[in-house]
Amino acid sequence: MTSTYDTLLARLQLAFDVLESGADPVLRTSERSDYQANGVMSLAKRLGRPPREVAEEIMGHADLDGVATVEVAGPGFLNLTLIPAFLERQLAALLGDARLGIATAPEPKTVVIDYSAPNVAKEMHVGNLRSTVIGDALARSYRFAGHHVVARNHVGDWGTPFAMLIEHLLDLGDDDVSLSIGDLDAFYKEARVKFDSDDTFKERSRGRVVALQSGDAETLRLWRIIVDQSISYLDQVYQDLGVSLEIADVVGESYYNDMLENVVADLDAAGLLVESGGALCVFPPGFTNRDGEALPLIVQKSDEGFGYAASDLAAVRDRVDNLHADELLYVVGVPQAQHFEMVFAVARLAGWLPDRVRCEHVTFGNVLGTDRKMFKSRSGETVKLASLLGEAIERADEALKERNTDLDEPARMDLAVQIARAAIKYADLSTDRQHDYVFDLERMIAFEGDTGPYLQYAHARLRSIFRRLGETWAPSSLTFALEVDQERHLALGLLAFPEAFEAALAHLQPHRLCVYLFDLAQRLTAFYDACPVLSSEGALREQRLALCDLAARTLSVGLSVLGIDAPEKM
Repeated sequence: MTSTYDTLLARLQLAFDVLESGADPVLRTSERSDYQANGVMSLAKRLGRPPREVAEEIMGHADLDGVATVEVAGPGFLNLTLIPAFLERQLAALLGDARLGIATAPEPKTVVIDYSAPNVAKEMHVGNLRSTVIGDALARSYRFAGHHVVARNHVGDWGTPFAMLIEHLLDLGDDDVSLSIGDLDAFYKEARVKFDSDDTFKERSRGRVVALQSGDAETLRLWRIIVDQSISYLDQVYQDLGVSLEIADVVGESYYNDMLENVVADLDAAGLLVESGGALCVFPPGFTNRDGEALPLIVQKSDEGFGYAASDLAAVRDRVDNLHADELLYVVGVPQAQHFEMVFAVARLAGWLPDRVRCEHVTFGNVLGTDRKMFKSRSGETVKLASLLGEAIERADEALKERNTDLDEPARMDLAVQIARAAIKYADLSTDRQHDYVFDLERMIAFEGDTGPYLQYAHARLRSIFRRLGETWAPSSLTFALEVDQERHLALGLLAFPEAFEAALAHLQPHRLCVYLFDLAQRLTAFYDACPVLSSEGALREQRLALCDLAARTLSVGLSVLGIDAPEKM
């Protein structure tokens, strides 16, 4: 179905074009549940005419018959009010549409999304949270839109950090590695201390990097055992968090090792490589340090080992040439911004990243504690994701006990897990990803306010209406009179779902969908207070049941796109 927004925009666009070709009005939902076009002001400025005069002329040209009435307000706003017949047709179309007005992509793309990317042999911690949660929401959104998504979990399973871990294991005389992830985490910390304090150990570790990259059999044997243990652990964490990443999505730095020599050779053949301090580098135009000196992207180090840039360049080639990507998204923290800008620039210089491929670094801010400093445990250590989720589940279970639910213990615990996931994910996703946010579990787990559990409860409350109905309800031939303001307000909110989804996807900003869902839940609260459902009768009850059904389905689909469960009961 054509969305309400698209219908209005298309008709207003024709009126704008009468005055100036290419004018682009922007519609937004106003507090009066009508539509305003706020592109009038900028158009009037370009034409050098009074905004109200321009608005009146647009109103005269706009063909809104059968869609809306329009009036000029204030300095030049166009206030549009949807007519009942059009509103009724749009709602009726939604009732029979499993996708609630969201069209599938007419030309599906292959979208490679690089996200999560923790380090092997280390426990996942809060620093891995945002990439994992935001990346998963984007992957789900692209899939729902009809695109082919290839998830790439580019884990750190190669290079110096891994080499120093192997060296430390060999120092301890343990070549029969059967370690838990907790053991590996402790070993990693010990190895890091040695690497930072022992120059001999540091040189041996760097030599082990070369052995690893050159395929030394013993080095690879130890590496494989540790990697397999780590990947198994990561898979369990993703399952516990309800993240869609699978073992098959793990394509770490090691995967690209056999491609690195070709990366160097082809850059050299293209005349892009420059030797600098014994290393082989590319100096992409436009990148300089504080002194104005050209910045190098180091492809091969002076010890003949390969750096992160070589792996990332190989990944670009693989994703474009072999996966046939139309879009490349890298959900990685903002500190890596310059690195990725340089990698993308070099890939384009080399012809490996054609203009047809969208390539974007999807940045995000930090997770802060309630003291507004980097989120740490009381002992000052980075908080592990497993313990974070465990605490959230405990708090959710306590909250459910206080609510005296009629669920048995297994069902209650299952619901507590769903609530805990929702609390953690929604707190992250509801914040503009480019901003920092405060991790306050007490606030996040609340059933009131702008939280994941609040939206889950809104959905469960709607479903309870149909359980109390005592019979299967299916939409029949009905009319949407919408005589009460709260009914109309809710109806307009339901029709805005496609626009909210499309905006969140187009801008790679899941928080836009979160803002919409929270607004819808607030409209529902106003609707409940003013509009009895089950105690109403006849056509009025059918209309209100239809609005409840649409709202429940919208919340369910919207939450699922974010990776959040929508429980039937709470």
